[in-house]
Formats: sequence, C-alpha cells, structure tokens
Amino acid sequence: MLVLTVLLQIFPAASDITHYSTPGCVLWKNNYTNIFRDGDFILGAVLQLSDFYCYPLEITQKIICMSTSLRYYRHLLVFKFAIEEINRSSWILPNVTLGYQIFDSCAAPPKALSGALDIISGANYKIPNFVCLNNMKLIGVLGDLSPTSSYPIAQLAGLFRYPQASIYLYGLNSVYGILCDRKVRVSYGATDPVYNDRIQFPSFYRTVPNELSEMDGIVQILKHFGWKWVGLIVSSNNNGGQALDRITKGIESYGGCVAFSIFLSETSFFGWFYLWLKVKHIVDTINQKDVDVIVLFLTPMHLNVFKVVFSSRQITRKIWLSSSFFPTVVPHIHGYSRTTLNGTLSLSAQGGEIPGFETFLYRMTPINYPNDDVITVIWEKLHRCSFTDFLKTNESVPVQKCSGNESLDDEVLSRFGNFDFRVGYQVYTAVYALAHSLHNLFSARAPAHPQAPAGSLKHRFKPWQLNAFIHNVTYKTPSDDIMSFKANGDPPARFDIVKWLFLNDDSTVSRKVGSFDESNEENQLYINSSADLWSPNFPEMPRSLCSEPCSPGYRKSKIEGEPPCCYDCVQCGDGEMSNTTDAVTCVKCPEDQKSNRQKTDCVPKALNYLSYMDTLGASVVLGIFVKYWDTPIVRASNRNLSCLLLISLMLCFLCTLLFIGRPTKIFCLVRQAAFGIIFIISVSTVLAKTLTVIIAFNATKPGSKLKKYVGTQLAIFIVSACSLCVTLICVVWMASSPPFPEADTYSETDTIILLCNEGSVTFFFCIIGYIGTLALLSFIAAFLAKDFPDRFNEAKNITFSMLGFCSVWGAFVPAYLSSKGSRMVAVEIFAILSSSAGLLICIFAPKCFIIFLRPELNTREIVVKRS
Repeated sequence: MLVLTVLLQIFPAASDITHYSTPGCVLWKNNYTNIFRDGDFILGAVLQLSDFYCYPLEITQKIICMSTSLRYYRHLLVFKFAIEEINRSSWILPNVTLGYQIFDSCAAPPKALSGALDIISGANYKIPNFVCLNNMKLIGVLGDLSPTSSYPIAQLAGLFRYPQASIYLYGLNSVYGILCDRKVRVSYGATDPVYNDRIQFPSFYRTVPNELSEMDGIVQILKHFGWKWVGLIVSSNNNGGQALDRITKGIESYGGCVAFSIFLSETSFFGWFYLWLKVKHIVDTINQKDVDVIVLFLTPMHLNVFKVVFSSRQITRKIWLSSSFFPTVVPHIHGYSRTTLNGTLSLSAQGGEIPGFETFLYRMTPINYPNDDVITVIWEKLHRCSFTDFLKTNESVPVQKCSGNESLDDEVLSRFGNFDFRVGYQVYTAVYALAHSLHNLFSARAPAHPQAPAGSLKHRFKPWQLNAFIHNVTYKTPSDDIMSFKANGDPPARFDIVKWLFLNDDSTVSRKVGSFDESNEENQLYINSSADLWSPNFPEMPRSLCSEPCSPGYRKSKIEGEPPCCYDCVQCGDGEMSNTTDAVTCVKCPEDQKSNRQKTDCVPKALNYLSYMDTLGASVVLGIFVKYWDTPIVRASNRNLSCLLLISLMLCFLCTLLFIGRPTKIFCLVRQAAFGIIFIISVSTVLAKTLTVIIAFNATKPGSKLKKYVGTQLAIFIVSACSLCVTLICVVWMASSPPFPEADTYSETDTIILLCNEGSVTFFFCIIGYIGTLALLSFIAAFLAKDFPDRFNEAKNITFSMLGFCSVWGAFVPAYLSSKGSRMVAVEIFAILSSSAGLLICIFAPKCFIIFLRPELNTREIVVKRS
C-alpha cells in the first residue's frame, strides 16, 4: 500500500488519457481470473469468486486463489444479466453498449487492488497514470463484497475520481486466508461509517446501508416488543464499541437498560486456553434469570470464538436478535448451538426481485454463450464434468467430459446453494445506479443533432463528471423500491427481518417476518403479526423485564444500586394519578379534581357547602305576642321593644340562610353586613330594655332626675345609635375589602369547599367585638337590676340570656380561628343560632309559659297587686 501511494504521488492522475507509449513503470502481469467484454463504456467489477487465498511459504508477492465457489458466481451472473438487460433496453442508454471487465479478488486486499489497477489501466499490465482502453471509457468500479478489499479500491478510485459502487454486506461472507503457517484467518464484511467521509472517499457509493442504521433497526425492534432488560454480545473492536454505545443509548431512550455486555475477541493460538476458562463465566452470564432477549452484533472474524461459546455448554432458551453477520455463521452451527440459536431473528439487507433472471439462468448454456469462459466454468461446476477432460479447479482431477447438452433443471441449479436475491439484488441495483447516472449525464449534455452518434458524447466524457449525477440519481427498482443515495453515499436504510429455524433433518429455513425502512417516517418498522415469531422456544412473546411493569395508578420507584429499569412500584398519593404503564411520576390532579380510588384518573371533586334548614321559632313567638298584644304580661314587658327584639331575632335566624347554600357574590357581600346589623339591633334592644327597667324603678324614688328619661325615646335612641355605628363599619368594610366567593381546594382532598372570603378579618372581628361589648354592657346592667321586686321584671331573664350570649360568642372566637373551610361557616352559624335561641328562650319562654299555662296570672288585678 505504501508503494502504491508513493507511485500515485509521483505520477499525477491522468485518467482521461486514452493512449500510452512505452510506460516508464510497469507492475507485474496479472495471472488470475479476468473476464472482459468490450463496449462503448466499460464498467469494472472486482468480485469475490473464490473462498480461499494462499500465501505460499516462500517469500513472494504471489497470492493463489483457491476453491472457487458457485455461490459467488451467482453474483457474477447477476452482473452479466444486468449489463445485457441494459444493452437490450431502448429506454436507458439507447445506442450505447456497456462492456465490462471483471476480476476475482478472493477477498484479498492485494488481489483487489491489483484488479482495480488493471481495470483503470485497461491493459494486461498495470500501468499507473495511463489508461489503455483504446476507444472505450471506464465509467466506474463495482465491488467488493469484503470491506478489507473494498477499502483499497475505494482509496484508489477516490484518487482518480472514478465512481465506486460497493455491494459488500455486513458480515455476509466469511473468507479464509491461508498463510504460510497454515493458520486460518477470518476476514469480515462491515458496513463501516468511515466510508461516509467524502474527503477521503469522494466517489464511494454503496447499495447497502452502513452499520449505524442496522443498530437503529435493532433498537426499533427491541422497542416495538417492549424488551427493556436486554443482554449484548459484541465484538471487541471499534465496531463493537460503537454498537454497544449506540444500542445502549437507544434502549435507554425508551426506559430500558442493558443487563450485561460481553465482548468477544478474535482469539490467538495462545489465547485458546484462556478462552476455555472464560466460557463458563460467559455462559453463566448469558443464562441470567429474566434476560430473555440477547443482541448479537459480531463479525465473521469471531466465527471460531462464536462456535466455542455456543457449542460447548447448554444455554437456556432465549430470543436472539442478530445483526446481518448471522447468515455467515449459519453453516457452522452444530450440536448445542442448533438448539440454542433456533428461532434467531436477524437483520438482513433487503432483497428484491430481478425479473427475467430465472429465464437467463435456464438459457445459460455453452451453446447460447459459445465464447464465454465464465459460462463454461459454471457449466463444468454445475454438472461436474469438463470440456477438456480436466475440471478447471486448483486440483486437476479427471472427470466426465461435458457435451454442452446436459439438462439444466431445478436440481442442477440447486447446486448454486440457497439462492436468494439479497446480494444479487445489491449487484443488480449497483449496476443500474451507474447506468442511470450515465444516462442522466447524456440527457443533460445531449448533442445538438438528435441523430448524432454516441461517440461525440463519449469523447467528451470524464469519469469525475459522473459523480454529480450518481449522487442525484433516483429510480424505481423492479421491487418498487426507490433507489437513491444520500449526501454521504449511503442508500436508504432498508432491512428485512429474517427468522432462522434449524430443523431436525439438519436443514435450515429462513423466513421473512418483517422489515425496517428508515426512509419511511410514518412506519419505519413492520412486523408481520401473523408470522410465527416465537417458536420453538416460546409459546408467546417473552417479556424480558427486570421488574414487572407498574400498572396505571402506580409509579416507578428506583432501587438503590440497581439499573434504572429495576424498580419497585409505589401507588400514587391522594390527589395524584397515572394512567399509563410504567409511569415515572404521578401527575397531580387539577385543583378542582381528585384522584379516584384506583389512582388512574382525576374526577371532579364533590362540592361541599352547608345546606338549608328552616328556623321558625322567633316568628311563632312574634305571632303569640301580636295575638296577646293587649294582655298585661305583654304590656308589662315593653311590648314595642319586645316586638323589635323578636323581629330582629327572627331576622337573626333567617340571616343564617345567607350562610347556607352555594356562595355567590351578592350573598358574600350581604351576609356579614346583615348579620352584624341585625345582631346589633337585637343586642341593643336588649340593652335598651334593661336600661328602661333600671330607669323605671329608679325614677319612682323621690327627687329622682331619671323621670325625664322614662318613655320610649331613650330606647329608640340607644337602638338607633348602636345600629348607626355598626352600619358605618359595614359601609367602610364593603368599600375597602369586600367579601368574595372562593373555592377551597386544599382543606379537604376529596371535596371542593365553596365559601366566602371575608376580605378583611379585621372588620369582621370589629363587628364581633362590638356585639360582645354591647352584650357585656347588657349583662352588667341586667345583673344590677335582677333584685327589683316586680314579678314581670325581665332583668333576671336578660341576665341569663346575656350570660349564655357572652359564653357562646366568647367560645366562638377560638373555635372560628381553629377551623378551616366549611367548618368556619358552621361555627359562625352555630354561634348565631345558639345565641339567638338563648335570647329567645331566656327572655320570652317565661312569658309564653304564663300566657298559655298560667293565664290567671295574666290579669291587671294580679299585676297591680304585685306592684
């Protein structure tokens, strides 16, 4: 490689030179498979046709290809078929004939590089810096299957700006290199993202996606089935590290985590003993409980290690999800591994239909292709005969002579192996990509005269011009797939999901059960729901979870020291809910809602407010007093003040209705003001009655100056003055901080309490204090008048009523301050009702007793006599 680089630095690229003189530098002549067909334009191909390559023991540059394989000749036949189909076509490259030059790389980088140099030189000798294709033009290079051989081709094609269409697949082929010490080495195919570097590989294009898309496809499958506790087995190289990092991040993105990760490395001779010691630990790790799904992201380089791990010990049943390397190891799966890996799901490059290829196979006879050495070689291998008495292999073994008329049926064609169009389809699309690009270039630069020959365009053609067109090419394949290339040279990422079954008769069956299409934004992943995905190891889809999913109504609670997907389930608290499985957090319900009993939904809170209850006691007593208005007992109790007191007490009972029911703005504004004014009228009336009794008894004394206060004027003044003061307080209150309706969602979790916010607690307690002051004055005054001799003296009754009144409102203050929500309203209503009832009963019950039960005492004679 270093020698090549030096040569290319010395001789600048001159790929447009169509002749050469005696070269100043000539490399050795090729001595391996070289298939050539002329045409107006030449498409070069470096294909792997042999399984083995050998470095002889002596020190030499020579590489010997061994064991040509029919399964690789399938790719060559697809290549030939695509070229012939394009040459016959009238809609793509009309009047243009494509030729080709094909070299066998044996998957050996030196062979691949030598073949690429031959293709670019166009001669039997590799002449750097010269093109000897006479009147033909090279449009690009196709190949190779192996990335180890694709890499030097990509570097060389990039220097000369020849488009290269790579067809290699990740892990598709296992190529054995036999070195001088006969040690077996496994090279591998990896869709390495390094080829996306357009500076280093400006003309590199591939028909299979890079491995990053494959990793994303694996993550999508894991996510689709909800597998959150997954094991990873990856290769111990850069690709494996990248796979571990990307797949781990993808699993964590949907709440999963990696249970374990195992790195498998290509083991040297001295490392086999160490590997055998590690196998037990690796198998024990794989057999972890609850890990039902394991991802395999390896390369064929690890075939021997893979066989040791999976064949030495019994592994419990698992679902294996593999990258596209898996078809490589399928022929080498025996013993325990057939049971262990039975039912494996793997990604494979998308296959497709190649219309007419089957007919081409049946027409592929030496009679139809008399001068085609490739057809001759394939015919000899298919029928195990020879046209020259010796089969063209590396071993000269006498065999039956071929006639060329042997039958070509399905049984003979089965010797090609399990023919699928995955690799062949990539060869087919690669050839058509270059052909479409050339066609688009001709369409864009058509000659002035429609009948002008193609030679005029061919003469002006430069290979680097094709890069702009292949980058923008878009066409539909026979399978209705849209083929195009991204800016980095990658095609749309499309994979088939294949299930592998190892049957008891030692046969292997692969079935497509889904697909992954990264370009389909709406539905990237498709899984055939009717396909048998889980047999033979599982009757239904395995769960592969570290912890059981948290049901709706619960949330995940992390366990210290465990991965994030190992957790406990904790029920949501009051006022919280979760309606999804495996909720990370519970959602707090809105203020006007509460969580249901299962904590799976928020439901409206019940509205809580005090209901109505009628009180008619005061109105009954008032009716009695009106009916017995002129009786002595009523007249003696200062009937005008008594009626005012009864009316105010009745209004006190009724004002509680403003506290009961659904609060509204008008109710909140009126109720405290009404309560304050009505209660002040009641208490001031009691105070006026008490003072009237005191003045009446003291005015009878000789020389008393209180005679001028006897009458109703003083009582009216007291009631009016007290009422005016409380009215002013209420006006200021309503103007500055008016009460307003409010919904209390915090006091009780299950209900919303509708209440009135008083606006200013200061004004409210001013009224309570004012009422208490008047009640205390009334109590003192009545206590002083309790010993007056009149039978109908109300001082004693007022004393007891005020004692109860003060007790009630004294207890009200701490009870009100310690209450919340509707209980505050209930406390106030209780204080209003109990204090009003106390006044009603203590003052008017004795009078009602006399009116109804002792009417003989309700006479003027008795009243005068007692006086």
